[in-house]
Amino acid sequence: MTMALISVAELSDQLDDPDVVICDVRFHLDDHDRGRREFDSSHLPGARFVDLHAELAGTVGGGRHPLPPVADFAALLGRIGVRPGSLVVAYDSANGATASRLWWMLRSIGHGRAAVLDGGIQAWTAAGLELTAEAPTVVATVYPAAPDWTGIVDAEAVAQSAAFGGTVIDARAPDRFRGENEPIDPRAGHIPGAINRFHGDTVGPDGLHLSTEQLAELFAGVGENPIVYCGSGVTACHDLLAMSTIGLAGARLYPGSWSEWSAEPDREVATGN
Repeated sequence: MTMALISVAELSDQLDDPDVVICDVRFHLDDHDRGRREFDSSHLPGARFVDLHAELAGTVGGGRHPLPPVADFAALLGRIGVRPGSLVVAYDSANGATASRLWWMLRSIGHGRAAVLDGGIQAWTAAGLELTAEAPTVVATVYPAAPDWTGIVDAEAVAQSAAFGGTVIDARAPDRFRGENEPIDPRAGHIPGAINRFHGDTVGPDGLHLSTEQLAELFAGVGENPIVYCGSGVTACHDLLAMSTIGLAGARLYPGSWSEWSAEPDREVATGN
């Protein structure tokens, strides 16, 4: 079973299925502990909390959120009761912007049964469905570690792709792409040759993802095997999620993203459109 998005109605019908593992990936860049506090207050029934900063990122590598060792990720999956055949559903309060990181990591190690809850926790409550503060009952297991991450590239591969006409996509907000605003990283601007496809444009005003036709229009003209980056390799996964829903295959993640690129003074930076 391969999917990218799951609706509130579809998930609510499967709450009692032991093969479904729900993960709360709420995260706030300005307060790393806030997601956990929100989870402790209320969450979807049966959900496990997954800390994006501490568990979906490592400490070695370029950028603010480098990928953790694959073995560490497999250990996390085992701790929260994920088996190779489990359907893992990730949700957040940011229209999928952080939940998509867990979705992508699962896909990267070959776990096909992974989805993001369309509309997140807001869609769940808007549908009149209950939240709980009760801690889930988790039966830990052993998840087999994959050999390595797949579908990733380093800074040198990004530079080569951009220089020779490959498609490099920047998933950050347009003002950051143009270099008009940079709230956190060393330099403002974008990777030369990159195009901007803001991850927030993949959802509509209702917080639900656009239709496949609308997403196809948003990503029209994107070439084969595009490379996607953002600030730290998190919201780029939201673009990868959107591209997956329209069958745009071969897309790769630059995990170091702008936080790594802009910190290296020898790397060129572009501004404007």
